[in-house]
Amino acid sequence: MCQFRVLLKAAAILAALLWATASQAAFFGLPLALKYQLDQRVHFGSPVLPPIGHSRFCLTYPDDCEVHSIDFRHRNIELTMARWNELNSVNREVNRSIEPFVVYESATVEQWRISPAAGDCKDYAVTKRHELLMRGWPSRALLLSEVIVPSGEHHLILVVRTKSADLVLDNLNAYIWPAPKTYARYQWVRIESPQNPKFWNNVDMPPVVHTVSVSDQSYD
Repeated sequence: MCQFRVLLKAAAILAALLWATASQAAFFGLPLALKYQLDQRVHFGSPVLPPIGHSRFCLTYPDDCEVHSIDFRHRNIELTMARWNELNSVNREVNRSIEPFVVYESATVEQWRISPAAGDCKDYAVTKRHELLMRGWPSRALLLSEVIVPSGEHHLILVVRTKSADLVLDNLNAYIWPAPKTYARYQWVRIESPQNPKFWNNVDMPPVVHTVSVSDQSYD
């Protein structure tokens, strides 16, 4: 039994080291990959109405819809190794902590919930944003965004804005990608305004990417 425990502990340490190595490799490879992106930024279009579900979310969780001050020194957040690890940690932990469960509700009654036992994309996205806010990330860097997946369903993701790129945290993907990596797969609809989480904007996509009109639909 003791030998088994030693082996189990060794396996756990090895797994942690392997993850750390992979995380570091991904981090140091990220700036190089970004050089080959034509544009790393999400472009904000004209103001639009927020999703009905988000307006209801702000009534339930008002503090998450307030402007949170900048805890980092500079306006553009530097993507350091520590912050990269923090993003990966929050992305993985939230993806594991919420049991996937599709809630079939219309947009007029759907609820966006923080840290439910089971939920869908909305709950993953707002929980990740909440966790990063609690860790001192400014609200202007944490933007909920509505996209449409290949199946035609509306989907909610979290965009994290850094000096290097806009990064996507998604419950449908274990990895964090620069926003342009999602353009071929997702149609971007609207996104929170960095100035105020209660305001939303259209997303202006590159010419080769088709955009869609805003409509209040339930999310996958």
